[in-house]
Amino acid sequence: MLLTNLTFLIIGASHMAKPGYLITSLHENLQSQGAKVHSMGVCGSEPSQWLMESNGLCGGAERAFNAPIQLSLGKSAKTKPITDLVAQDKPDVVVVIMGDTLGKYKEQMIKFNVSTEVKILSKKIAELNKPCLWVGPPWGNEGYMTGKTHGRVKDLNEVLANSVAPCKYIDSLKMSKPDEWQTTDGQHFTPAYYKEWSKKIVENIKTIPN
Repeated sequence: MLLTNLTFLIIGASHMAKPGYLITSLHENLQSQGAKVHSMGVCGSEPSQWLMESNGLCGGAERAFNAPIQLSLGKSAKTKPITDLVAQDKPDVVVVIMGDTLGKYKEQMIKFNVSTEVKILSKKIAELNKPCLWVGPPWGNEGYMTGKTHGRVKDLNEVLANSVAPCKYIDSLKMSKPDEWQTTDGQHFTPAYYKEWSKKIVENIKTIPN
């Protein structure tokens, strides 16, 4: 995929919700290659919440093209309906970066519920006649309070890969080895490893036919 002059709408959960996370590195990486990018993340959000305006749990961030990052704190962060975002931006590609929130790492993961959540959003994007890329969760570090384990994220990745169609799936587990990228809490990376993840995401996007 040639990125020059393409408009990307990127939505996600916590990995997109703070400066230094993907809202910094992925946004800038795509822009540096000639793309126009609108990024938005709401911490704790699940896919179905992007069909309406809905409050997140732990803050959020938005970066509209060349504007600076705008932060929302706590539950004041809100998703925006994907229908409105697509009508506003007229993107060439929609990128969804959601997975870890669906993993329910401290609870039992109900695969049917995860699959249903994903399909609600992917089918809505298809109805809007927009190509969609869905970026799955990467490896984290075990033994932290987030409860993320290598076994659980592997199971989650398999459910997502089989549920995102008609979106194309980008498998982040193939981008590194378990524990290779360092986190602050088992789930969220240091800025240096968000840069690594961003670089790998863009490499994958460029291999996808226009």
